[in-house]
Amino acid sequence: MNKIEIVNETKEEIKELKIVKKVLQKAMEKEKLENTSFNLIIVDNEYIKYLNKNYRNIDRETDVITFALEDEDSVIVPTDERILGDIYISLDRAKTQSDEYGHSLLRELSFLAVHGFYHLLGYDHMTKEDEEVMFAKQEEVLKENGIER
Repeated sequence: MNKIEIVNETKEEIKELKIVKKVLQKAMEKEKLENTSFNLIIVDNEYIKYLNKNYRNIDRETDVITFALEDEDSVIVPTDERILGDIYISLDRAKTQSDEYGHSLLRELSFLAVHGFYHLLGYDHMTKEDEEVMFAKQEEVLKENGIER
């Protein structure tokens, strides 16, 4: 059984997270994952800036940061469960970006969550070819769930 733990570290109620979780569950099904888990953690700009500075040496806010456990050779999980890691999303940045792009907060949170999910699976966008593959997967998941701009 797949498991997604959502933790809201902000003081705000975020009703969109129920739908975001369903979108992520569909993405897991699409990727044929079984007995897999990860965390989605919603934070503010201050905390994501802290993470960005301490783990990426970039002293500014960002929208999403992932910590993929499978990227770490030193992490050994004593279970048959596949634990992907953590996705951190800045609610502040998601709100700003949804305004800038002219779409809903649901669309922005879903996009960032799915983007982080594919990072946890090892996808990246460092080259044009990799970006095309990753972004095509993201957009397909969002479209199949009715999450469009």
